[in-house]
Amino acid sequence: MRRRVACLAALAVLLAVPAAIRAAPARRTAPPPATAAAVYGGLGSWLDIFAGDAWASPATLVAQAKAAGVRTLYLQTSNYSQHTGIARPAALSRFVDAAHAAGLRVVAWYLPGFAKPRLDTSRALAAVHFRSASGQAFDGFALDIEASIVRDVAVRNARLLSLTALLRRAAPRTYPLGAIIPSPVGIRRHPHYWPGFPYAALARSYDAILPMAYFSYYAHSARAAYAYAHDAMTLLRNHTGGRATLVHMIGGSAHHIPAATLAGFVRAVSRCGAQGVSLYAFPQTSVADWAVLRTASLGGVAPASCNG
Repeated sequence: MRRRVACLAALAVLLAVPAAIRAAPARRTAPPPATAAAVYGGLGSWLDIFAGDAWASPATLVAQAKAAGVRTLYLQTSNYSQHTGIARPAALSRFVDAAHAAGLRVVAWYLPGFAKPRLDTSRALAAVHFRSASGQAFDGFALDIEASIVRDVAVRNARLLSLTALLRRAAPRTYPLGAIIPSPVGIRRHPHYWPGFPYAALARSYDAILPMAYFSYYAHSARAAYAYAHDAMTLLRNHTGGRATLVHMIGGSAHHIPAATLAGFVRAVSRCGAQGVSLYAFPQTSVADWAVLRTASLGGVAPASCNG
């Protein structure tokens, strides 16, 4: 009788093991570290902390992004005016895990104000060191360089380059860092906004440059959009001394851009040797926009071929 009881107990344990395994949460495997081209190249899309409902279902948005051809999602972690270093941490965690499970890369981005260097440093590093519930990290970090609340440009530049150097030291050696910069065309048009912008220093420190080439605010024809993107790429190459820095062009607000106008932008991006392209932001990008963006030929043309 004791032997039968023991056998039944052992059988119960064996039967319970698979159930326990099934009940345990699966630990997702993070992708291996990627090159800057794998992270910042190709078609991307953006989500800021103010996007509201877009944060409600990360898995759904990731699936939609993948279907649209997106390779990298850019997720804002915070900005200098927020009360916390990481906004929406639970949703960020779910985004990172869902994106990796779908084979997408994820880049964190933060907007510093440069008025409080310690705050900017802690919040940028919080993004770099962020881990999801399953222990996964962002595939890269991009600094959103545009705030001009520090009126003294020399001080602003000094703080920007100091934060840049700190990020470079703190991040893993192979961790791809990106610099989101104002449009070179915009800087030329508004000379008092950021005189002496440190293009060359940023190109030496970051693995990718992401100009906010927001043609959508100025160009309303294919020809004008082409000219805007062409000028942005040409100015960037000139200001960086022709360095072969990876460039991801952000075309501006995706609100109601005519397909022909967007096609002009994409044609310039393709001819001028950009490796990545996107519009801002995911909730505003239409099915028609994705169709045009997918026609971009990225990374296959030398900057010298950028001509009319």
